[in-house]
Amino acid sequence: GEFQTFQHYFKQINLSTHTVMSEDQVAAGSSKTTPKRARPEEMELDEDVSVKKPSFPPISAEKLKSDKSEFRKVPIPPHRFTPLKENWMKIYTPVVEHLKLQIRFNVKTRNVELKTSPETADVGSIQKAADFVRAFALGFDLEDCLALIRLDDLFLESFEIADVKTTLKGDHLARAIGRIAGKGGRTKYTIENVTKTRIVLADSKIHILGSFQNMRIARTAICNLILGSPPAKVYGKMRTVASRMSERF
Repeated sequence: GEFQTFQHYFKQINLSTHTVMSEDQVAAGSSKTTPKRARPEEMELDEDVSVKKPSFPPISAEKLKSDKSEFRKVPIPPHRFTPLKENWMKIYTPVVEHLKLQIRFNVKTRNVELKTSPETADVGSIQKAADFVRAFALGFDLEDCLALIRLDDLFLESFEIADVKTTLKGDHLARAIGRIAGKGGRTKYTIENVTKTRIVLADSKIHILGSFQNMRIARTAICNLILGSPPAKVYGKMRTVASRMSERF
């Protein structure tokens, strides 16, 4: 009889503790609960807003033209004055007749000045003409410069030997220039023919004319020569890269 009374007593204690804990939990829960904020995604879903894509029709060439005339100046170095005089009509004709621009040589400032006219059809023609005159001023042949007007994917790039290796001075610099040129200009011509670019060596400055991919191959070859690689090794690397490029395209 005593054992049963003890069991009954323990059951009552357990029940009372459970009820107390549950009441505490409820009290704690009620104090902490805060109203939930709606997420931005749910808010967006609730609002029935029809989103329309903007449509922009292509702009015609007439609308692209501005009332203001564009202007470019290309400085001419002193050693290119004589070639400019001799080839002036060959430079003047494509700029005026094909690109419909105005051109003049300012003797005081020693600049070739380019300006758009009312007859200019293409917006980018003035930049093409500026690149054409700049290429001639840098020392490229006129026939190669004309390709800048005819083709769209041709670019000019200039850098110095000091940009590749700053420590080259005196005889070391002269030898680096000699490695790029080669005997009788043979190395330079080989790089030009393999990469289909044109290169001008003006003292320690190097100018490259060509398409982006071809210029990259030529620039890598020239940089390797500056850093001291033998020409035979550079030829091999350059030919493999050029053959890969020709296979890709």
